[in-house]
Amino acid sequence: MSDVAEPATESARAREFDRPPPPHDWRWWVGGIGRTLIATGLLMFGFVAYQLWGTGIETARAQNALENEFEELLSTAPPVTTAAPAPVDSVPADPDTPIDSAPPVEPPQAVEPPRVIVPVEEGDPIARIEMPSIGVDNIVVAGVSKSDLKKGPGHYPETPLPGQLGNAAIAGHRTTYGQPFFNVDKLEVGDEITVTTLAGRFVYRVTGQQIVGPEDYQVVATTDPTAATLTLTSCHPKYTARERIIISGELDEAASSAPPAEAVLNYGRPLDGLDDSVPDPADTVVDSSIPSSVPSSAPTSDPDAVVEDDPTIGQAAAVDDAPEVPGDADATAESVSAGIADAFSDGWFSDPGANGQVALWGLLLAAVGVLSSLISRKTKRDWVGLTVGIVPFVIVLYFFFQNVNRLLPPNL
Repeated sequence: MSDVAEPATESARAREFDRPPPPHDWRWWVGGIGRTLIATGLLMFGFVAYQLWGTGIETARAQNALENEFEELLSTAPPVTTAAPAPVDSVPADPDTPIDSAPPVEPPQAVEPPRVIVPVEEGDPIARIEMPSIGVDNIVVAGVSKSDLKKGPGHYPETPLPGQLGNAAIAGHRTTYGQPFFNVDKLEVGDEITVTTLAGRFVYRVTGQQIVGPEDYQVVATTDPTAATLTLTSCHPKYTARERIIISGELDEAASSAPPAEAVLNYGRPLDGLDDSVPDPADTVVDSSIPSSVPSSAPTSDPDAVVEDDPTIGQAAAVDDAPEVPGDADATAESVSAGIADAFSDGWFSDPGANGQVALWGLLLAAVGVLSSLISRKTKRDWVGLTVGIVPFVIVLYFFFQNVNRLLPPNL
């Protein structure tokens, strides 16, 4: 009569815990390496899932809170008024020139006087960005640090706000944290990008798209301080940080609720060309009697300064004894601060503060695993250790992944 293998009953399984440990020969080492590789693979799959979906949950919660906060700010903001265009000086007719052949006089560009920007902290909501053609509707926060971009698209602090003259720049994730800019490559010339701020609703039209290197942060600099433009930045290709995709747009004044305003202050800090003595915006009062033709860079404290209007552009010409403000593309690009450069080109392991947190949560993760194993051996039941350890393991694993993610490039 042949021997029949004993079925794997609960009692048989329990007896395995009473067996002596196997010898540490080559089989033991190979088995240990195999189990380690399997566990590592499962952790990697789990991290990918966290990247694609777990970060989105975190951003969705932040966006809900930001939307409520931004709507409250809008409800308490003063009403937006549209500045009337400046009157056109009459040109005396030359008696020898026929009326029909007289050159037309171009009306001056409508530019609002400088607005005082309410001081905000980085991470606070400052705008809503909508791109109907690709289904984007997000709250924009101040700043482009890793913590800022977790909440949603972030505005480069050293660039003008949307609705101001100059190049307003906004960065956003393309594959993680809700992937707000996932389909920005599908934007076409002429597509609408609407940005709503406390100063009004501003409609931009896409003018182009380009791919640049991660170090080419000059694309967010202002090259024409007399035009209101918008730049969106994100990583390219998708799921990598090898390059940057840049979307450019220009303000469509006819579709906007207010004309562009002179860029004066952002987040309570002076822009390029303004001296460090500019007072805090909370203490600053803008005189409504200042005509729209006076540029923000003109020193108003000098009583001897004389401003001469140029009717061809409706803005002030050179001011006697005024400090020269760089206006060419190269000088403006050089004026972009190191803060923009770092935010635009941060790569792997750019957050050294994450190393200690990764080690700490990794040790806690290992401790939960060891504790679950000891409970299984103590009770001689695998399911008991699994039941006790599964919830704390998932919680610790979430925070472990969250800190590992800090070691990745911020614009992934």
